[in-house]
Amino acid sequence: MITLVSFISPFRSERRMAREMLPEGEFLEVFVDAPLAVCEQRDPKGLYKKARAGEIPNFTGIGSSYEPPEAPELHLRSDQASPEELAGQVIGLLEARGML
Repeated sequence: MITLVSFISPFRSERRMAREMLPEGEFLEVFVDAPLAVCEQRDPKGLYKKARAGEIPNFTGIGSSYEPPEAPELHLRSDQASPEELAGQVIGLLEARGML
């Protein structure tokens, strides 16, 4: 069974804790990366604008820091490739690891 979990996890310690909950080699960290300016441009709910206005405290990237992964299994640059290309990279990683 393969489970993909997509969420904001701004702190390395939390990601390390998630990795440690699984057997060795079962946790693959995929860093979906985009510059802050791109995230703000893509924001359909206007959350970044609200955070910059002080309406949302501790918003990751604005009022709270983000600690990028130091050694993710896969680093996806979402501002440099299409969603289809990025999905292909994820599938390629799973295939290379013998998970597919």
